[in-house]
Amino acid sequence: MLAKAQTLDSDMFFLDLEDAVAPSAKVAARTAVVQALVQGTWGDRIACVRINAYGTPWYADDLKAVIEGAGESLDTIMLPKCSSPDQVRWLDATLDELETALGLKSQSIGIELQIEDARGLTYVDAIAAASPRTQALHFGPGDFQASMAMPSVSLGQLNPDYPGDILHHVYGRLLVCARAHDLQVLDGPYLAIKDLDGLSAAAKRVAAMGFDGKWVLHPDQIALVNQVFSPSQEQYDRAELILDAYDFYLSDAGGARGAAMLEGEMIDEASRAMALVVTSRGRAAAMVRTSAFTPPE
Repeated sequence: MLAKAQTLDSDMFFLDLEDAVAPSAKVAARTAVVQALVQGTWGDRIACVRINAYGTPWYADDLKAVIEGAGESLDTIMLPKCSSPDQVRWLDATLDELETALGLKSQSIGIELQIEDARGLTYVDAIAAASPRTQALHFGPGDFQASMAMPSVSLGQLNPDYPGDILHHVYGRLLVCARAHDLQVLDGPYLAIKDLDGLSAAAKRVAAMGFDGKWVLHPDQIALVNQVFSPSQEQYDRAELILDAYDFYLSDAGGARGAAMLEGEMIDEASRAMALVVTSRGRAAAMVRTSAFTPPE
């Protein structure tokens, strides 16, 4: 499984010491994770390890073992079930100590935080601001729904008894917080692995809101999720066209205008800001534009 994971077309991977590992196997799993990081060929993907939650019998030793064994091969540590800024401050301070003791570059290891309960959502702003190492917020829908006593055993599927998405407020709260603190925000997994139509619908809902990505549990889910979180060719071409046109109209040659018309639509600084969101995702997906802006005669 670890060998195959190294060949997959994902932007990030995380090796799990938490939910995917039975309590009796957690200590041994640390060695396997360290070996996979050090000996594996993971390319330029973000390399992450999810340790056990703060307050469990394993979390501190998880962190120590992983950083001591594979700190130079690691980009980020994921802290699950994060419900307090104090937990983040502990992780930040402990990483400081380990980096110093091991001669690693200061602040070289980032933090990813998983929000999975009502308390975590309540304090998410303080959590997001607790460490300059923090790079992303992740939503853990299963544990969150359980913490809220939501009567559901599925993830990512709409409840026919509710007129909308029961998690819409949660997604909006996480998104606003992430953007306020210049962080990425990612949705959790869709458990019905063979239900690609359901996965597509769930991914499109959060992608439309502005989320940066979604977890996958199986290789068959990767291509679909990559597609959903990338712009269409038409969207990408239009965004690049807006950037070129706006730059032209701002210039002296274009009349030094702050607003102009492009194919019957007004474009201005807000248009440029929206276009940058689309082009950044298209460029990250290595898209190639198929049209070009031609200044008017």
